[in-house]
Amino acid sequence: HLEHPRYEPRGNSSEAPIVVAARKVGFAEEVAGAYPRVLEVPFSSTRKMMLTVSDVSGRSALCDGGMPLGDGAKYLAVCKGAPNFIVDYCTEFLTADGRAEPLTEAAKTGILRVVDDYSSQ
Repeated sequence: HLEHPRYEPRGNSSEAPIVVAARKVGFAEEVAGAYPRVLEVPFSSTRKMMLTVSDVSGRSALCDGGMPLGDGAKYLAVCKGAPNFIVDYCTEFLTADGRAEPLTEAAKTGILRVVDDYSSQ
């Protein structure tokens, strides 16, 4: 039994850190199979992001105890990429307790400050 288990990254270089982080907070490797991808728009250096769309039909939340999904939600779109580009397309964000709140300029500034803090480490 290891005190600090080693997680093997899988996927491309932009997805591997997300997979490792998900494993560290308790997501099983099999979770991706429960949410099959129905569309993927690959990363573009022009857009500085990629998009995946997954089937969430018949679910009320994203994983047990996770983010609530709207009534009758069929699909979940997830953008990954440069935060300063993605945040410009957002109108809401999820709070720590899972509530959707309007993305004000103050909230956007706070989010980008956290990104900058992590980037400087």
